[in-house]
Amino acid sequence: MERPIALITGATSGLGRVAAFELARRGYRIGTVARSRDRAEALADELGAVTDEPLDVFHADLGLVSDARRVGEEIAAYYPRLDVLVNNAGLHAFAQRVTAEGVAEMTAVNYLGPFVLTEALLDRLGTSAPARVVNVASEASRQAGSIAPHADLRRTDAYTRRESMALYGRTKLMTIMWTQELARRLDPDKVTVNCCDPGFNATGLGRDLPGAAVLRRVLGALRIGDPRKGAGIIVRLATDPALARTSGAYLSVQDARPLLCPEPDSSPPAQKELWEETVALLAAHA
Repeated sequence: MERPIALITGATSGLGRVAAFELARRGYRIGTVARSRDRAEALADELGAVTDEPLDVFHADLGLVSDARRVGEEIAAYYPRLDVLVNNAGLHAFAQRVTAEGVAEMTAVNYLGPFVLTEALLDRLGTSAPARVVNVASEASRQAGSIAPHADLRRTDAYTRRESMALYGRTKLMTIMWTQELARRLDPDKVTVNCCDPGFNATGLGRDLPGAAVLRRVLGALRIGDPRKGAGIIVRLATDPALARTSGAYLSVQDARPLLCPEPDSSPPAQKELWEETVALLAAHA
């Protein structure tokens, strides 16, 4: 494996798929974590048009802590090096669903799964220095209000479609907070970790919404929400030499403009509290 290696979650559709193609064109060997074997096989076939490197597919449901931990260990054992990790897989659930592990699915997929996967791969990233972690966040985080870590990580009560946006934003606020706390814990000369707002993209994120497929087709015909724009900031964070030492940043799809973590959760103590509560919750699923 002489080429640099990029692992992208959620690469079988949307932003992750576009980012996978762009990174493959830039010479990266691509790996992905996928639930659907059929979609992964289709992606492998399509990537064959732009690269002679095989697509490495690791099957897991990142909504399950146990699966995220297992696949992270599998990936770390498989790759001799890992240059880029993109935590892109995401879900906007319009009604509450609770996983078999007793966690709200949206919290599990958008936050806990990436947290666990990244932790499992930190040693491999560190030995591959310089390496980069890119987390896909969202400006929907500004609708979340303040995070109460102990309660919010464990919240599984029902919610309406209208209420779902704030709860989706909460998972993305957690992502920003985690990114910035992790950056403080890592040596930026070895591993950088940043997050981004990819803007509005017509992808499968809101696939549970009635009529979502028709809406995506309409938006595509009108050239609204083109995922190539959102994928651009992901690829830039993964590859741009100018960002090689940047760590702990939250960047906009608009020219990589720096964004601030919403208050009051931008403070190091608040972010550390979320980290510690997350570790405590995950310990129960060890």
